[in-house]
Amino acid sequence: MTQVTLKLFASLSDYLPAAERVGNRVVVEVAPDATVAQLLDRFAVPAEQAKLVLRNGVYLAPEERATTRLGDGDEIAVWPPVAGG
Repeated sequence: MTQVTLKLFASLSDYLPAAERVGNRVVVEVAPDATVAQLLDRFAVPAEQAKLVLRNGVYLAPEERATTRLGDGDEIAVWPPVAGG
């Protein structure tokens, strides 16, 4: 199995199970061939709410998330859309 850290920011942190999270993060085991999109699906994070996704600090465009495989020790950070003016 592969161990990764998922960090969800702002309102997205509500998608993390309270019993497993530490602050806004969880460390989880995923299959060796799991993708970023599969990880987000596991926690029911809506794709339209995952505005900014970083893998180890590097931006992942929406079309890359379904094909980018997770590696052991990866950190995935996700932010929702931001409103403002």
